[in-house]
Amino acid sequence: MLNETLKAIRKSKGLSQEELAVRLNVVRQTISKWEQGLSVPDSDMLISISEVLETPVSTLLGETVVESKPDDFKALSEKLEFINLQLAQKKTVKRKFFHWLFIVLCALTVIISVILFVLNSPYLGWNDHDPYTLVAGVYFHAFEWLFVRLAPFLLIGSVIGICLTRKKR
Repeated sequence: MLNETLKAIRKSKGLSQEELAVRLNVVRQTISKWEQGLSVPDSDMLISISEVLETPVSTLLGETVVESKPDDFKALSEKLEFINLQLAQKKTVKRKFFHWLFIVLCALTVIISVILFVLNSPYLGWNDHDPYTLVAGVYFHAFEWLFVRLAPFLLIGSVIGICLTRKKR
């Protein structure tokens, strides 16, 4: 339903798939997939499409718009307000989750770095004749080697993530 409506409205506005794609900041193949029914745009993109095509979202979704009574408008506005509130809460929860994830990642990077610094590579003094300690030493060395190379990127990425996901006042 959306695919046929989108194609018809786009053509009635005299836009090519490429022109619509440029206005929506997507690639032309995305418009083609929408019009073929292979994929559908998300809610934010639907709003952008409706603005670019100067068409209500309900029309894009194939609803026939009948003249509504004032009570219908009130009910619709309440539903939209509820949906917007849910979307805002979901976005806030997602932002908080990633914020704390970056804080934990940053803290773990610092803690592991301190532990490795304090231990001063103890695997070098392990008994190489005991196969169990030799295997553990190899694993510890591999972990330390990899961690030392990745830690700066983890730390910088975590700090950037913390800054980008902090609560804006």
